Amino acid sequence: MSSSSRARRRRLTWIAVGGGTAAVVAAVAALAGGSGDSAPRDRPAAAVPPSAVSPSAGDATPDEQQKALLALARRDQQDPLALGRADAPVVLIAYEDFQCPYCGRFARETKPELVRSYVDKGVLRIEWRNFPVFGAESERVARASWAAGRQGRFWQFHDVVYAKERPRNKGAFSSPRLREMAREAGVADLDRFEADLKSEAAEVSVSRDREEGYALGVSSTPAFLVNATPVLGAQPLSTFTAAVEKAAKEARR
Repeated sequence: MSSSSRARRRRLTWIAVGGGTAAVVAAVAALAGGSGDSAPRDRPAAAVPPSAVSPSAGDATPDEQQKALLALARRDQQDPLALGRADAPVVLIAYEDFQCPYCGRFARETKPELVRSYVDKGVLRIEWRNFPVFGAESERVARASWAAGRQGRFWQFHDVVYAKERPRNKGAFSSPRLREMAREAGVADLDRFEADLKSEAAEVSVSRDREEGYALGVSSTPAFLVNATPVLGAQPLSTFTAAVEKAAKEARR
């Protein structure tokens, strides 16, 4: 077996949780296609983050697999790219690209309902992961979102960017337009924003998020984990509410 095949099989092993083998196969197939926005296919295989897996990942039991996926939730109380209590029983991790129209649909239509129904009640935490896959503008706006977060305005910036669909790679996320979006989002120090956007720390943060997604086998956006259950592509609100309710019930056991 080639090294790339082994890496792919290990990624599929670690996304394999919930609903039995047949459900796992279907979920992983959706990661590669699904009803989301496809990412480039020639990405290198990433190593699974050491904090998430043991050395014998391929031989892990279902319980070990589930614990590994649950461990991906950072639960950092100071994380500006997260909404909700750090100790919420359910964590939704979102791998998204700001140029993805399906991600925009989730941001405008689904996230506000989840916030009202679950985040505000302490049941759900949403953790954002930058997963830019559509070129230089995706990279730039991902770093800009991190920079806005440095001033406590990530979610405001997120909402400004996703307020409407924007043509992909047509200049919507040029440096002057990102500065204007930051201003609209209430970022106070725009010079600091631009410096943070261009910093090595921004690049490191975005790369960390993206490599985490690749390690899971994510190849389209949006892709989500609700505790250890994958939710893939442009799904209706009912799919998310069912996943959150199920995860909350399991957490109470």
